[in-house]
Amino acid sequence: MNDRAALGLLLEHGPLSRSRIGKLTGLSKPTASQLLVRLEAAGLVVATGTTAGRPGPGAQLYTVNPRAGFAAGLDVSPRRIRAAVADLTGTVVGEYELATGRIRAAGAVQQVTEALDAAAGAAGLTLSGIHRLVIGTPGAFDPSTGQLRYASHLPGWHSTTLLDELAAALPMPFELENDVNLVAVAEQRLGAARGHDDFVLLWNEEGLGGAVVIGGRLHRGFTGGAGEVGFLPVPGTPLIRQVTRANSGGFQELAGAQELPKLARKLGVPSVGGGHYTEVAPQLVARAGAAEDGPYRALLETYATALATGLASVVAVLDPELVVLAGEAITSGGEPLRARVQAELTELAAPRPKLVMTAVPERPVLRGALESALAATRDDVFDTSAR
Repeated sequence: MNDRAALGLLLEHGPLSRSRIGKLTGLSKPTASQLLVRLEAAGLVVATGTTAGRPGPGAQLYTVNPRAGFAAGLDVSPRRIRAAVADLTGTVVGEYELATGRIRAAGAVQQVTEALDAAAGAAGLTLSGIHRLVIGTPGAFDPSTGQLRYASHLPGWHSTTLLDELAAALPMPFELENDVNLVAVAEQRLGAARGHDDFVLLWNEEGLGGAVVIGGRLHRGFTGGAGEVGFLPVPGTPLIRQVTRANSGGFQELAGAQELPKLARKLGVPSVGGGHYTEVAPQLVARAGAAEDGPYRALLETYATALATGLASVVAVLDPELVVLAGEAITSGGEPLRARVQAELTELAAPRPKLVMTAVPERPVLRGALESALAATRDDVFDTSAR
């Protein structure tokens, strides 16, 4: 326990001296010294420089050995796979992005290994040097069948043998997790949800989805479908049956990023050019957030009402402490959109959670995958060294 406490402090604070570790842990200086000798012998800490700016000789500083373990994360979407490798301190040391097309199940496995191998190579590693891997995908793998659900738009990932094929191809333990859940992990550990045990995250980018954290833990649901709020029936949209086959639903049809160009045309908003809706929607939302009147202001208000309509049902059931708004189709609107959604939600729902914008705007799925893989890697490395 003392060893783990010291390692946690070194990860949190960076280089520390023996005396500083002793003070932070409550251990005596001799015990702290013995602890550091033990950790150094196990290869978990290394000496790095001395203190400066004080009279007398500087004290030896210690830090976590970054090369004591490596974790990897993958962010899988219909158009590309992003891969990254981080050392034990969380520093990203290798990255790679692989463009993907419509692929068969066998192709999915091949592209996972290709992207991961390239990221490992950029870090100066082979695949065998990675301790843990977390793969983020749209939808969720049903724990009872091992098959991907709620993501018909991700071709090549629905084979009943896919998990077995990945296990045969990868030399390290791996987990598969819903991409929006991983955004919530990133927010919980690094971002706006730090210190909050009960929160909801609403994501809007290629699809509209959510993540639920209760008591500090992700709530995945019986089939992994908790948070699939895009399928939520809401006022203002047709009632869609067999939503998983249609890959659409009420909330998605009301406030999803793909609806924003259509809504803009209805409101007379000037065209912002062509391109995929994931590129057009953030531009529209950014201009709407900056507008004080006219069609863009109407777009902001209409979109905020649409977002609050779905959120009202979510918060009525869960009554979360906090709601984190994420994804470029939301965050591009900045504070004006957040404030408007907050005001609308206050009128539409009895619970009144605080709404905040994400604090992890850059590649949050990949960052969440790395954070999840790092937690497991640190457990593995620390437990092995303790034995």
